[in-house]
Amino acid sequence: GALSKAVIDSLRSESFSTFRVSAKRADKRLTLTSMEVARDVGAAICEETGKKVSLKDPDLTVYLELLSKEVYYAIEKVQGPGGMPVGVSGKVACLISGGIDSPVAAYRMMKRGCRALFVHFSGRPLVSRASEEKVRELVQLLTIHQYTSTLYVIPFGEIQRDIVANAPAPFRVVLYRRVMIRIAQELAKREHCWGLVTGDSLGQVASQTPENLTVIEEAAVLPLLRPLIGMDKVEITDQAQQIGSFAISIEPDQDCCSLFTPPHPSTKTRLDDIQKVERMFDIGALVKQGLEKAELTEFTFPQ
Repeated sequence: GALSKAVIDSLRSESFSTFRVSAKRADKRLTLTSMEVARDVGAAICEETGKKVSLKDPDLTVYLELLSKEVYYAIEKVQGPGGMPVGVSGKVACLISGGIDSPVAAYRMMKRGCRALFVHFSGRPLVSRASEEKVRELVQLLTIHQYTSTLYVIPFGEIQRDIVANAPAPFRVVLYRRVMIRIAQELAKREHCWGLVTGDSLGQVASQTPENLTVIEEAAVLPLLRPLIGMDKVEITDQAQQIGSFAISIEPDQDCCSLFTPPHPSTKTRLDDIQKVERMFDIGALVKQGLEKAELTEFTFPQ
């Protein structure tokens, strides 16, 4: 009847030789089964258009969704992002730089149902706010998937300067990261997050060797999640392009990761060595300093 007519009208502009009808019945109390509806609509299409049915390899598929009081039909399926609704898997704190990896890591956690809180470590006051502007753009982009976001920006330059002045050069990168993890973790606890998320990919840079990842993770009490750990740069870049973050990420800036990076960082740091170096600092005071200077911004979608 009306359904067949509506479907046939939609098919008039389509070019195809063979077709099939795929029906799903949400309400099993309907008198007709999904197979019966598919057969009836298919027969009407055959009669009206003279096209042949091919269940195995059709040129076109008509999709029917049978609800209690209405029927939806479509002749095209568009692949959505998939995943789970944001929020069903709790809340995580995502460390976000202006780079390619961390926005993708955050997106992948959001896709698995996590609400993302964002934490950015800026090289300020020793560098400009360029990385912060990029991060704001990235967070605004990612907010499309969760409607509201919170970003904490931590001016990290002075903490880095303190580490540079007192720590042996090879250990600096791991030390920075361990302090970042501790600061992010305090914010995460404050915001009721169950885990921390980083954009680490195994072996990609000096801080991402198995040894260094292990030593950095030791500073965390909350689970440290690394959704990109087994992905290579090409795969990560592809996903960044897919979600729209790539163009923002490649804008030039100087973030705290590139500030004071020694020419030959240690790639096989041992925990006892790092702990020895950390005893030269008041780590608690550095964490407190970072937390006190944290700046909070809220984002909404639509803006």
